[in-house]
Amino acid sequence: MRDEVKTSCLKRLKRIEGQIRGLAAMVEDDRYCIDVVTQIAAARAALRRVEEEVLRDHVAHCVEHAISSGDKADQRRKIAELMDVIGRADR
Repeated sequence: MRDEVKTSCLKRLKRIEGQIRGLAAMVEDDRYCIDVVTQIAAARAALRRVEEEVLRDHVAHCVEHAISSGDKADQRRKIAELMDVIGRADR
C-alpha cells in the first residue's frame, strides 16, 4: 500500500473508531433506536469508503503490475482475488 493511501486510511479508521465508541455510548445511554441505527449506517458507509480506497490502490498497483508483467498466471491470480473480494463485499 502506498504511503499516502496508508496515511489516509489510518486517518479514516481512527475517525471510525471514534464513531464506534460513540455508538457504544449511545447504546449504554439507551438512546433512541433509530438514532443508533442511523449512526451504524454512517459507520458502515465510512468503512466502505476505506475499503474502496484500499481496493483502488490495489488495482492501480498490484493488478496493474500483474498485467504489465506479462505473467499470465499472476494476471489470472490477481483478477480472481479481486473478483472474490468484490463478491464478498456485496454480502
